Order: sequence, then structure tokens, then C-alpha cells
Amino acid sequence: MIVIKHISKFYDKNPALKDIFLRINKGELFGLIGPDGAGKTTLMRILMTLILPDSGEATMDGLDVVSDFKKIRLIVGYMPGRFSLYQDLSVEENLNFFATVFGTTVEENYDLIHDIYHQIEPFKKRRAGKLSGGMKQKLALSCALIHSPKILVLDEPTTGVDAVSRKEFWEMLKKLQKNGITILVSTPYMDEATLCDRVALIQKGHILDVDSPKGITGKFSRKIIQVRSDETYRLINDLRLYDKAESAYAFGQFVHFTGLRDEVEPSDLELYLKNLNHKNIVTEDIEPGIEDVFMSMQRQ
Repeated sequence: MIVIKHISKFYDKNPALKDIFLRINKGELFGLIGPDGAGKTTLMRILMTLILPDSGEATMDGLDVVSDFKKIRLIVGYMPGRFSLYQDLSVEENLNFFATVFGTTVEENYDLIHDIYHQIEPFKKRRAGKLSGGMKQKLALSCALIHSPKILVLDEPTTGVDAVSRKEFWEMLKKLQKNGITILVSTPYMDEATLCDRVALIQKGHILDVDSPKGITGKFSRKIIQVRSDETYRLINDLRLYDKAESAYAFGQFVHFTGLRDEVEPSDLELYLKNLNHKNIVTEDIEPGIEDVFMSMQRQ
């Protein structure tokens, strides 16, 4: 459904994308995973016919993003990273406006957006600019879907919303996928990668790997030890100073530690940290996650 071949883009001679190659299947929920500045938004803007690539080509349902841009805009729903609806218009007015732009009506495609829109319908007279982050998210998704697109492109849709709204949003995407819509979503949140059928890890304009979430973590053979103590900042520094340490990164309230040649055991770290007067120490072996793989690839 989406084919990207050797796409590159430069800004003032600085590469934003470097020879990107991707294929996204029909009906797939595909994640573009990477930190801010990795190139996610640039790639999505090229696919949405908003900017031109400097080299390479891309197609959406067989339509070229350069020569067929008008046709593409009729079959794709787009939700940009920033809330871009008319903030002075009400919820209802925004939805009707976007339906009219695409030559349809809210009633004609209401079944597609019902599960999403009914949650904000009680506030349909409220101005969009007065909505909460989660409600803005639902309205933007409803407007992106109102013309029944074949492809849905979402640029960091859960950034800045609370954890409950993030969970609800991904549940909505799973339901939309069952309707046969191909979904491309970008996110800086590594935990959201596990909710996709396949993901592409991107950093500094390069694709690091493309696979299913389990496929990516399955390639990571290193041993990870999860560590916690009362003083997280000092814990990170002390772990990095350990003579058999390869890496130590903060993951929430824990630190993920990798030792040289995987020869370090949790008990070794516990003894080492006790000697440094750390309190309430927890050390345990864990399975690697997407973020562990990503951090490892960046060091290579």
C-alpha cells in the first residue's frame, strides 16, 4: 500500500533522510519509531505531498507522491503532530467543514467515526481550542477519517496526552485496522512499538531495522540486568564506573545495565552497590525491550 524507495531529503545540506527504503502492506498497522529529530515528520510530510524529496520516489496505493499528489490527498487521512484544526470553530463545525472539503457528509461516514466521535459528541458545541488534549486528539482523528480514507497517517498522535488517553487512542487504531485501513503512525514512545504489526527504527535519517516488535527484540542476544536503588542519579554513575560495565541507561525508575561479554550477574552488582552504600537495591535479569535494542544500535 505504501512503497518508499531511496528517499533522501536535505535541509541546508544537512541530511534529514538518507536513502530510506520501506514497504508497508495493505491493512497493516506500521510504526515509525524514533526520538525527536530522527526524520519521522519529514518522511510523513513527503508521503502527504506537503514537501518534495530531493531524491528517490514513493507511492501511496500505487499513486506517486509527486505527480499524483491531488489524487493522494483524496485517499489519505492525515493527523499532524500539532493540533491543526480551527480552534475558533466548535467540534461539530470542524467535523462538518472537513466533510464538506472532501465532498461528503458526517452522516454518510458516521459509522466509521462513531466509536471515536461519540466520546466527544456531548461537547460538540464547544470550541476546539477549549478541548483537553485527549479530546483534541479524538476530534483530529475523526476529521482525518470523515472521508473514509484508505490510508491513515498519524504523526506522533499521542505526544502530550495522558497515559489513559494514549491507551484509548491505540485501542481506537486497532478497531480502525479491522476496517481494512492501512495505518502509518510515528511515535517517540518505544513502548508503543509493541502495539504495531511491524516497526521501523529510525535515527538521524537512517532506518536501523524493520521487523515485527518480537522480531526486533529477538535479534538482541545481550543480557540485561534491571537495577534500582534509592539514589537513581548516583546509581547510574556508579554502574557506569563498574569495571565490567558496557552500558547503563535510565528506564523510568530503573537502570538497565549491560556488562562486558555478559559475564556480570545480578548478585555481582548487588554486592558492588552495597559496598558503595546504596540502599533498597533491586537487581534482576529481564528480557530486552525495543528501547534496549534501539540504544544498542545507536552505540554501534
